[in-house]
Amino acid sequence: MDKGVEKGEIWSWSMYDFANSAFATTILAVVFNKYFAEVVAHGATGIRFLGLRLPGAAVFTFAVSIAMTCVAISAPILGAIADFSGRKKQFLSCFCYGGALFTGLLFFIGEGDYWLGALLFILAHIGFSGGNVFYNGFLPEISTDDTIGRISGMGWALGYIGGGTLLAINLIMLQYPQYLGFQRGYFTVHHCFLSVAIWWGVFSLPIFLWIRERRRRESLLYGESYLRIGFARVFRTLKKVGNYRELSKFLVAFLIYNDGIQTIIIMASIFGAEVLGMGTEELIVYFLMVQGTAFVGSLVFGFLADRLGNKRTILLALIVWILVVVWAYGLGLFWSPKREYWILGIMAGMVLGGSQATSRSLQGLFTPEANSAEFFGFYAVAGKFASIFGPLIYGLILSITGSLRKGILSIILFFMTGMIILCFVDEKKGRAEKLHPIH
Repeated sequence: MDKGVEKGEIWSWSMYDFANSAFATTILAVVFNKYFAEVVAHGATGIRFLGLRLPGAAVFTFAVSIAMTCVAISAPILGAIADFSGRKKQFLSCFCYGGALFTGLLFFIGEGDYWLGALLFILAHIGFSGGNVFYNGFLPEISTDDTIGRISGMGWALGYIGGGTLLAINLIMLQYPQYLGFQRGYFTVHHCFLSVAIWWGVFSLPIFLWIRERRRRESLLYGESYLRIGFARVFRTLKKVGNYRELSKFLVAFLIYNDGIQTIIIMASIFGAEVLGMGTEELIVYFLMVQGTAFVGSLVFGFLADRLGNKRTILLALIVWILVVVWAYGLGLFWSPKREYWILGIMAGMVLGGSQATSRSLQGLFTPEANSAEFFGFYAVAGKFASIFGPLIYGLILSITGSLRKGILSIILFFMTGMIILCFVDEKKGRAEKLHPIH
């Protein structure tokens, strides 16, 4: 590396993915989302709100949308402040351990506690997603144009190992507690929520101990404040965003196609439970399989990105995503619906890590180092706005039709529109544009 980057820094940076991916799996994708939708918010019966009946799954998707709205609004401002102050690590620590704390408090949520449960989940999700703004902001600092794809892929790969490992432990806790020295039935899903908080907090320590803050802190002038500077830098960046046309086009494409990805992640276990009758333990095994294939996919697509180019690699992944969605809508075409759902899990896993890791590396290729946290703040905005509209639209369709399957077709539109816009992104021009940072 020509930036004085030590291998230990790359490892410690990647370990944060290992740590916080436990939230993405156990809380967001597999256990808590199903528990909240089916138990806390009363499943298909749902809750009454403003004279309307909202199914439990819809309530969960709306909670996700609220959390992502908060992150989308605050991310560019906080990213700009972090860049100016040289305090990405401090911001990351606040979001990390705040998120872990509220995740641990989910331990106390029971049936009917949907308002408190939604509030704690929203705060925990803000910690998870908001922290990634500053975590991702370190990527351009510890990589080069030739290695960014592999390092980003390595982070995603370790993330899938971390999330998958804790998910396997959760399965043992629920199904085979005797292996841990406890009687059957000792652990409940609430203990799984608590395990995420502990896992997240402990395995995040390496990034705070060993990665260096390379951005020099700038001094405040008389009458200035970090908040005012944050707003000023964001507005200045918005005015000059035309200087980064390729980055702008990519962010629009990412916002749209990531809508589909995030909605699939959030709804997959709920779909499996309510449409196919899969129980918690079976869904954990299912997602362990997805995690394993996603680990392989993130490494494979990382190397493909460095050889074929990030844009081509993302387009390849999106084609597979479209096939997955079409097949999911017509489950039962060839074999039993549940058997086909397992096959779809393998396909989705291969492109899940690949599409996300490659998108992050393409963002890094287009991002000037001097504006890394700020620009990754806008990257977070695109990703979080995706997490607003995808689940929101799915939840609205579910509330109107009462059918999880009918909401699937809306996801295809997100993938196809994102692909079309991505086709107009010029990767070579994007690399050249980043040589002119905004000062």
